[in-house]
Amino acid sequence: MQKLLDNTYYIYSIDDENAISGGKYTMLIFKIMCLATILIICMGIGFNISAKYTSRVNGLKKMLRALNIFEEKIKFTYEPIPNIFEELGDNFSNSKNENENDYVGEIFSRASLNMKTMHAGEAWENAIDSVNTNFSKEDINIIKGLAKMLGKTDLDGQVSEIRLTKQFINTKIEEAEIEKQKNSKLYKTLGATIGLATVILLI
Repeated sequence: MQKLLDNTYYIYSIDDENAISGGKYTMLIFKIMCLATILIICMGIGFNISAKYTSRVNGLKKMLRALNIFEEKIKFTYEPIPNIFEELGDNFSNSKNENENDYVGEIFSRASLNMKTMHAGEAWENAIDSVNTNFSKEDINIIKGLAKMLGKTDLDGQVSEIRLTKQFINTKIEEAEIEKQKNSKLYKTLGATIGLATVILLI
């Protein structure tokens, strides 16, 4: 029972107590949901950054496999470069493994399409610039280096350039593997730690 300003009295009922309890319960649930959302977002950011390191490694390995096929085809089949690139684009964009990157296949597909209006080297560089990848700037410069001889020299010159590019990519794969091992777990842990710390501060 509570005294009001006009000296009258208001008696709490069971319904009033239930309403107050229900309101507190609703606020508690809302707070828990907000804190859980913050934790999930922080962990998601950490996992997303970590995934980029894995994506770079897989992308470089995929590019290396594609260049191996490219080298064999221009040596033994004498197919036109646009046709080879179109085939590589189809093969590497339709991988059955959903965890693999498809941007390597997209690069070859776009380069093949670009060659209808551009020189082979220019088409290759344009395709790399237009596709969103997780390659580093050094990776991109190495892969772009293939454009120097692409379609400009005889067969031996192009094969030599492909092999040189493959050697550089192999070196970058080793570096990317080290960075992945060092940073992938770090960012996952960091995301979870920041999320938990934020939750604790807001409780």
